[in-house]
Amino acid sequence: MANNQAISKKTVKTSGPFPHLKMPFKNDTICFVSKGKEVCVPTSELVKLFEGRNREVSPWTIFRIMSEFITGFEFLKKYKKAVSIMGSARVNLQNGVYEEARDLAFKLSKAGFVVISGGGPGIMEAANKGAFEAGGRSVGINIKLPFEQRTNQYVKESESFDFFFTRKVMLEFASQVYIFFPGGFGTLDEFFEMVTLIQTKKIDPVPVILVNREFWSPLVNWIKETICEKNGAINKEDMEIFHLVDNAQEAYQVIKELSKSKHLFN
Repeated sequence: MANNQAISKKTVKTSGPFPHLKMPFKNDTICFVSKGKEVCVPTSELVKLFEGRNREVSPWTIFRIMSEFITGFEFLKKYKKAVSIMGSARVNLQNGVYEEARDLAFKLSKAGFVVISGGGPGIMEAANKGAFEAGGRSVGINIKLPFEQRTNQYVKESESFDFFFTRKVMLEFASQVYIFFPGGFGTLDEFFEMVTLIQTKKIDPVPVILVNREFWSPLVNWIKETICEKNGAINKEDMEIFHLVDNAQEAYQVIKELSKSKHLFN
């Protein structure tokens, strides 16, 4: 850019999560340092990334997103052996699902896994409670919402996020095993994201477990019969990405079997 040199002479370093970020005195350009080289970008170019949206996106929103990614990855890198347990934030689930989630988290915590949940109530609380009662590490990756979501009392290590997509990346990055109990749109979103990443080989295969046959069987049957067999929208082998079980004990045994090659159980 023609005015890069002039701008770079009049910059100040910022504090906070981006020690290499420099803010120019001119309002319309943002400069930052990458691998020893300074790059200056007009804010108008950053905003163009979001053309077609019905609201203006401030460049500072982009830096908030970047900050959440940096904070999240720094938070998670200390957990070498972890399991993510997903499920509804609501507490009116049927058939003892809460206790099944607590029991499975307890067993996996005793086996040395860090138990990671979304940090809220419902199934997330059950997972954290199980880890807490086992004397293990109980972690929450929370989302800030105007309703329903709160950090449950059994979370002992946590990080909170403003953006659903950054939080979801953290949940997908965190663990060697992914367990899905009954839940709503958020749980379904997380499940389909995980199986898509595995199917497209964007991540290495990891155990993905659906717990509670009564809840999940209609969806699994629809995927098998309508998506796979009738329409061929996925391959037959894609049905092997995830495993359907009925309860905590069955889930624990399947996870042990699927994890043999990775030596996650001593």
